[in-house]
Amino acid sequence: MKLAAASVYGCAALLVALVAGCGESPVARPVPPAVPLAACDGARALAGIRAFLAISPREAGTSNARRAADYLVGALRGNGVAAERQDFADVVPGGTATFHNVIGRLPGRGQGLVILCAHFDTKAGIPGFVGANDSGSGVGVLLELARLLAPAWGGAPELWFAFLDGEECREAYGPHDGLHGSRRLAQQLVATGRAKDVRAVILLDMIGDRDLTVTLPPNGDARLTALVLDCAQQENARSKFALAPGGILDDHQPFLDAGMPAVDLIDFIYGSAPGLNDYWHTAADTPDKLSADSLQTIGRVVLRMLTAL
Repeated sequence: MKLAAASVYGCAALLVALVAGCGESPVARPVPPAVPLAACDGARALAGIRAFLAISPREAGTSNARRAADYLVGALRGNGVAAERQDFADVVPGGTATFHNVIGRLPGRGQGLVILCAHFDTKAGIPGFVGANDSGSGVGVLLELARLLAPAWGGAPELWFAFLDGEECREAYGPHDGLHGSRRLAQQLVATGRAKDVRAVILLDMIGDRDLTVTLPPNGDARLTALVLDCAQQENARSKFALAPGGILDDHQPFLDAGMPAVDLIDFIYGSAPGLNDYWHTAADTPDKLSADSLQTIGRVVLRMLTAL
């Protein structure tokens, strides 16, 4: 992902509106989740990340990326979630590459679709990079939520767990470099007529930092952003969530571009001291930098969001 000026997305008015509205959220207060919040286990999510990182690096277009996709299919099916690997070719700098999205589905009652997303690939060209936070943290929380929700999901909307390949660019983000999996899924939803059913796309990226500071970008759906803040308040974790000063180009953007409501839960301050980002895209992005408490906080906030949706 890359930082971008908020003005690029025309979101200055949205940022002002959200800041003004933080004291009293415009969304209805959610009822207690059907799955007990206490069941969300950050330690289990962290253990799942460590297991997943055995497949490293996971650079898109490599055999390891395919192995990682197969691992995720097996993990979802093991939790009772119908899952498939979707292979597709896409143009990349210098040619084409094969990517592998993984989609897990829990049926609903015909009242829309909610998609939880995380990317699973790693940035190429970084020796020793395993991507514990970027991208393992989102993977770990999604798998923990799948474990919890598969036996208990009775929600009106259908629920998808989307593990996206090719988020990282090879040279510079553009129409044929980076965000491959999210663009592909957004295009599929439009082509099949499902885009109109989407109530929310909730992206989890870099959310395992010990010093959790979720930086919600202004290029996101206003109602979903307000819902995140409301649910964080109910978790007594509002101080860990803030509005980013500028836009962030991430896997939520293709869904926004296609007219679907999307929000990015991302902690883009990941480093050795507050305010630094010196672990990002380095070999220092290892599991010891992650916190079970941070993973659990994100999981519980998302559970509250799902109940509201």
